[in-house]
Amino acid sequence: MRNPPSGTGARVLVVDDDLTVAEVVTGYLERAGYAVDRAVDGPGALDRAAAREPDLVVLDLMLPGMDGLEVCRRLRARGPVPVIMLTARGDEDDRILGLEIGADDYVTKPFSPRELVLRVESVLRRSRAAEPAPRPGAYLRAGALALDPAARRATKHGVDLALTVREFDLLAHFLRHPGRAFGREELMREVWGWDFGDLSTVTVHVRRLRGKVEDDPGAPRLIQTVWGVGYRLETGEPGAADPDGPGSLGKSGGPGTEASVTVGDAAAVGDPTTVGDAAAAREDGSRS
Repeated sequence: MRNPPSGTGARVLVVDDDLTVAEVVTGYLERAGYAVDRAVDGPGALDRAAAREPDLVVLDLMLPGMDGLEVCRRLRARGPVPVIMLTARGDEDDRILGLEIGADDYVTKPFSPRELVLRVESVLRRSRAAEPAPRPGAYLRAGALALDPAARRATKHGVDLALTVREFDLLAHFLRHPGRAFGREELMREVWGWDFGDLSTVTVHVRRLRGKVEDDPGAPRLIQTVWGVGYRLETGEPGAADPDGPGSLGKSGGPGTEASVTVGDAAAVGDPTTVGDAAAAREDGSRS
């Protein structure tokens, strides 16, 4: 995937069979400086993505024929392109499934187009890893896990882990704060950069991350649940220091190495203009 600055030529593929929604979304994204490509169904989306590699895909869940979940699955199988899914208000199960198969974010219809643009900017910033790069060798480690923030590469026993953008950021956050318990609201604010949102997003990403880093995801030893609070990374090493306090930032390839933290994408603001009311109504009706 290319790494252009957001809003200055980044390519966004919009996939929606509702032409009104697609046109409004396209207009807002183009005014924000994005180059927009469009498709109206799953096969068309896969063809467009293969012909012109997008930097991000805005993908409607309810597509004719091949649905958005299958399109997302196939896109993720090809590479780490970020995906934002558009879902109807009542599609909670499908929304969670979308996150589980690799979508980076979702927006519920009807939605504010300005909010969608902010979400696009947020996901692209994180996918580019725009934070100041740590010096080479500044790995974060816990047991068999090693994470290189500069290369955005994570391994377990030396084998690369296939992490989504959010999974990587979540693991990096835990590794930078070993032994510290975080609530879901806190993780949403510090990892996602949102001041509000559906907390099931955090739950799903923690579950997916456990499935990739734990020896037994059903009995996690690294990312542990702290009942009544949230989650905590246990390194199994006594005296693991929180980098916000005295001490070093985990173990690294040399003394004094550090890793940078990128925190705080702008939270989406309210917008009286919403998109997708009619589409959401049709989708709700089709499910009744």
